[in-house]
Amino acid sequence: MFKNAWVIINLLKNKKITLSVAESCTGGMLSQVITSVRGASKVFKFGIVTYSNQSKIKYLKIPLKIIKKYGAVSKECCHLMVNNLSKISKARLNIAITGIAGPKGGSKLKPIGLVYIGIKKGNKIEICEYLFKNKKRESIRKNSVKKSLELIKNFI
Repeated sequence: MFKNAWVIINLLKNKKITLSVAESCTGGMLSQVITSVRGASKVFKFGIVTYSNQSKIKYLKIPLKIIKKYGAVSKECCHLMVNNLSKISKARLNIAITGIAGPKGGSKLKPIGLVYIGIKKGNKIEICEYLFKNKKRESIRKNSVKKSLELIKNFI
């Protein structure tokens, strides 16, 4: 499923780029995929699962007022997640994922399958919004990881 993970790890190694990850709806799946590649320890600094709002506030320093105003699944929250992760990790490349994997928790404004992925390299930050059509939880999580790997590859 994630055959390009080894390509990404080798690209990171060749360019001497370190990577850190903050995950919410994927629950550590991206970190698992990355660390399943032999030699990933040379480039992967760490992954953090900030699944709850409290963990986003405590570990990624997301202000409660941002979560209350925009929600944990928002462009604004994702932007702060990836930006603050970069400050904590000191990695050259950072990625953050937040979304609604279901089967419950969606709304008309934020349906199941809505995922934000933020990536930061240097001063460049990009926040991507995805709405995955397959509403099955595992599919949403896997598609989020797949898109994250594509973003990492594009940013290398």
